[in-house]
Amino acid sequence: TMRKAQFGQSFLAGLVIVVFAIVIDRMSGALARERKRHDMRVVYAILAATAALSLALWTRLPEPSAFGVFAGVAESVDTSLGAFTATYGTTLDSFKNTFGFFIFLPLRIGLDGAVLPFTWGFQWTAAMSLWFFVAAAAVAGLLAWRGRALLGGMVCVLAVIVEIGIAELPWVFVIFGAAALGYASGGRKMVIFVVAMLGAVLISGLWERALLSLYLSGTSVFACAVVGGAIGLASAVSPMVWRVVRPICDMLQTIPLFVFLIPVLMFFQIGEFSAFLAICAYAIVPMIRYTQHGLTTTPEELLEAATTSGATEWQTLVEVRAPYAMPTILLGLNQTILYAFAMLVIAALIGTTGLGQSIFLALGQADVGLGITAGAAMAILALVADRLVQGFADERRRALGL
Repeated sequence: TMRKAQFGQSFLAGLVIVVFAIVIDRMSGALARERKRHDMRVVYAILAATAALSLALWTRLPEPSAFGVFAGVAESVDTSLGAFTATYGTTLDSFKNTFGFFIFLPLRIGLDGAVLPFTWGFQWTAAMSLWFFVAAAAVAGLLAWRGRALLGGMVCVLAVIVEIGIAELPWVFVIFGAAALGYASGGRKMVIFVVAMLGAVLISGLWERALLSLYLSGTSVFACAVVGGAIGLASAVSPMVWRVVRPICDMLQTIPLFVFLIPVLMFFQIGEFSAFLAICAYAIVPMIRYTQHGLTTTPEELLEAATTSGATEWQTLVEVRAPYAMPTILLGLNQTILYAFAMLVIAALIGTTGLGQSIFLALGQADVGLGITAGAAMAILALVADRLVQGFADERRRALGL
């Protein structure tokens, strides 16, 4: 169904897996919670009645295929999506191209190479670069003056990345920048680990492809952190929102990965934008779940202390709930990063470049060496990101006394 772009049939097949997963999740969650148990005699009676009816009506029960009431739904979904893409194809292409020219291309090759008269209407000049770095330095200095030196340093690093482009960054800048983050998160041992891991990627001959993978996965993780964090915040504030969001998260987390590719292929064809949407759809779930969980598990004594001191709901959220939930939110970010790298290989089927494409080509050509090397390089990138985020989360836990 994926090769034929039959999203309706693929979605229904994946939905069966989702239903089983949700049922098992709810049952195991109910068993894990401390609550009053129901009379087991009722359970035994239901089981006995079910067994008796099954034996009595064994030959009279219809075949499962006779219940295919949704058989026509899949075809109608495919027809509707086909009509939608035929009608709004030009608009979808315009949206994809706008996103690519004004977001993806600057992040990939930098403002210096992406800002051209053909797309932006003007040429990026050296004077613009100078003023851009002056503004970034002013923001970093203000943050350092207010005691946020680490955040100010990150602003400077981000300015360099936006100016040069992730795929064009010098290897020295990447390794030493990651080493600086490693020292801030875990000290000297973390620095040694980060330098050794990234050095292995450098000497493997896959550094350029690794940067392309880092560019696409990093962009996806940032989008997931912003959007997923906002949805998780809304779910924590409103239980009604969480009741709507939770089954959607269950569906996104359990549906087969290839199903994500079909709708984006139908709407936007192959390319980085389609891969970006597929990665975000899969990797956003941990950010939503962990943000909601972290903000709703604040100890009652802390909330009572905030209420007693006269704090409003917003002040309690910002000054009490959010700081206490930060280790959990960072854990969600950690999982989002790992999910993004995992989906990056699947997204190579729809035209991405980088390590995912190398793994896919190695699979088609039975090239064991390239497959293992590219897979190890991707695992190293994910492992380095995991250790860095985990180090900051552990530091936050120690600051909270947890």
